[in-house]
Amino acid sequence: MNSWVGGPLSRVDGFDKVSGEAPYAADFDAPRLAHALMVESTIAKGRIASIRSTAAEQAPGVLLVMTHVNAPRLPANSQKANPPGERALSLLQDDQVRYNGEPVAVVVAETLEQARYAAGLLQISYEPEFAALDFESNLSNAYAPPSLTHGNPDIGWGDAASALQSAPVQHVAVYGTPMENHNPMEPHATLAEWNGDFLTLHDSTQAVVGTSKAVAKKLGIAPEKVRVLSPYVGGGFGCKGSAWSHVVLAAMAARQAHRPVRLVLDRMQMFFPVGYRPPTRQELALGADLNGKITAIRHEVVSPTSTFEDWTESSAVLTRMLYDSPNTSTSHRLVKLNWSTPTFQRAPGEATGSFALETALDELAWKLGIDPLELRLRNYAEKDPESGKPWSSKELRECYRSGAERFGWSRRTARTRAVRDGDQLIGVGMATATYPAHRQPASATVSITADGSVTVECATQDIGTGTYTIISQVAADALGIAPNRIHVKIGDSKLPEAPVSGGSMTAASVTPAVQAAARQARSELIALAIGNQESPLHGLSADEVDCTDGWVRAADGSRRDSFAGVIARNGGTPIQGKAQAKPGEEKDRYATHSFGAVFAEVGVDPELGEVRVRRIVGSYSVGSVLNAKTATSQLFGGVVWGIGMALHERTIVDLPTGRVLNANLAHYHVPVNADVPDIDISFVDENDLNFNPLGARGIGEIGITAVPAAIGNAVYHATGRRIRSLPITPEKLLGA
Repeated sequence: MNSWVGGPLSRVDGFDKVSGEAPYAADFDAPRLAHALMVESTIAKGRIASIRSTAAEQAPGVLLVMTHVNAPRLPANSQKANPPGERALSLLQDDQVRYNGEPVAVVVAETLEQARYAAGLLQISYEPEFAALDFESNLSNAYAPPSLTHGNPDIGWGDAASALQSAPVQHVAVYGTPMENHNPMEPHATLAEWNGDFLTLHDSTQAVVGTSKAVAKKLGIAPEKVRVLSPYVGGGFGCKGSAWSHVVLAAMAARQAHRPVRLVLDRMQMFFPVGYRPPTRQELALGADLNGKITAIRHEVVSPTSTFEDWTESSAVLTRMLYDSPNTSTSHRLVKLNWSTPTFQRAPGEATGSFALETALDELAWKLGIDPLELRLRNYAEKDPESGKPWSSKELRECYRSGAERFGWSRRTARTRAVRDGDQLIGVGMATATYPAHRQPASATVSITADGSVTVECATQDIGTGTYTIISQVAADALGIAPNRIHVKIGDSKLPEAPVSGGSMTAASVTPAVQAAARQARSELIALAIGNQESPLHGLSADEVDCTDGWVRAADGSRRDSFAGVIARNGGTPIQGKAQAKPGEEKDRYATHSFGAVFAEVGVDPELGEVRVRRIVGSYSVGSVLNAKTATSQLFGGVVWGIGMALHERTIVDLPTGRVLNANLAHYHVPVNADVPDIDISFVDENDLNFNPLGARGIGEIGITAVPAAIGNAVYHATGRRIRSLPITPEKLLGA
């Protein structure tokens, strides 16, 4: 019997993607399809004094100019947000402007070009008001948010203040990370079509079920009246985890224009109306004894949010669990600005927080004269410091060992500016990676059809991570049939319910449901085979047969019956298994996290301040790996994003106007091929059956954590210059 789970199976949807056959949201068509353009405000705060739309309405091909004057009135109670699934949206219900780039109109025309031309004819007058736009100058207005997405904003134990004061060795510093923006290849896109009072949305989303519910609530209609379809997503990374304004606006415009409407965001519109990673100011204080044992940690985080919704970058959450400290204090504060609301961006909180914490650990190691890896081992947390719970599984020590060996960490020199290669200063650094392991309830249906093939149905989505493929592998193993005989149907909110593809939890949530449903179908298939007098297997017990290669076989190999044959004798009726998988008591018994160790080597030109990452080694503890190829690919992608976070990415807001100045891929810098070095990814042997039946934890986000800190620590080793704010740029390295 083949074992498909864990193997490097190529993506089952790969051919459709590379051949252009895979349909994305903007690829779908509809009879009489119209095209919409979203118009954004040009001030950061105030009100719309007037909109002169006559010229736009009379332009060729224009079907509708929808503004706050003529937009459909939505139920007042439907506009209350329940984040993260539901957000406070801008749906043209009043004349208020709350940030630069806020939607203020939607123009619908026969073609996109006509809509764009007409939008340029709109004459909008504003009454501007003073806007709070500078994060740094508003830090004194910081306040405590009511809650985080996971846990409380302020958590601590022991007496961190006293322990810090009495610690023989202390380190206190402020670290900063900038605003960053998602830039998936596929921008947000929605096609809205009404059939009577039933709405169908083709949407680029990380949550077909969540989007369906959120849009229904905003429009004030029953959830069963909204169907969301998203068979392929060209990247999400958090920005597509919530239903933003453009989705509901497309539905409103389609109803008012009495036509199907497609609304695709421009690249520039990807920079404010659909969230971003907020900048952070993080003060970290560490206290330790002379042997390097941490005695106290204080981690205080401040980040901005919008004036109309609280959203917190939970950067101090990992500080509560990563190292064994008897005295810990963590806090999060928010500053309200006339920006749009931030959102999840790959490893929200952990990406920014790990930069600060892992840089501070490196600084403490240098102050103590202890190898940075050894310092982490001396403060290894055998159990979760915050809850006291044991880990469901943790192989971080093996990550340190194997990663250091593959990298050659033992050859590291203990002095800065000690190694050169030609004109470059060479340095190495390391950091610990972590990300929590999450599960949510998920359901699936598995059907064995008349021809002996299998259909799996689940309302999850594949955001580019390989969900189609791992579902095929899990179902194949459970049923004893090759993956190429399995048809996976996902990306449809009317299928069995599944959670958002966020928080690195799709594989951990969905595959147990698929496995359970497949096993149920398998049991039914075996029962039919051994219970039918015409079957070669008649009379055997269930324990005496198995399913392999599309056959129900006797264990001794003497007899067999095909899947198709069993179903044919059952009148051709498909055999179906239905199951739900959800977290159980393990949530109360264990702390669940994934871990990793990242090692980086950089070369720095001391005259130009240019940093080049020469190689990165990452070793990860993530439970069972469901697909060796797609898992490695996920970690490659995370590491590349970590390089971008360390050296390139920064969204620049113009303080006088609140406009994003680099809202394009020419000036918002991301890594290109020349920036990406040799990347060595490996996984330690682990099977976390305490967490879920497949022993697998999510891997989508852990790859970015630790990478910026490892690179920054390597830059310090190379140059002796400590950069505490990202990105690490030549001007920072060369500055006084």
